[in-house]
Amino acid sequence: MSAEIPSLCHRCGVELAPGLDNFYVVKIEAFADPTPPIISTGQTPKQVAEEIERLIDQTRDMSEQELMDQVHRRLTLYLCSDCYRHWIEQPVG
Repeated sequence: MSAEIPSLCHRCGVELAPGLDNFYVVKIEAFADPTPPIISTGQTPKQVAEEIERLIDQTRDMSEQELMDQVHRRLTLYLCSDCYRHWIEQPVG
């Protein structure tokens, strides 16, 4: 089996067999909301600076990887045919 393809389904653990048409490769890419934060015209520059500082404080104890995962995440799943059929019909359920 190729080093790129795991030997087991990520959902149920059944053995995958490349070349036998018994699995699917599912690629998921997620991005954080790309719109800039809303700043009210009534906010003073000091209030905006305080909000920015509050947001920075929330991230101080997070690793670089945790911060990056909050912005962009890419996953590749290998699913057997049965798991794929269940997943594609209800990907969030």
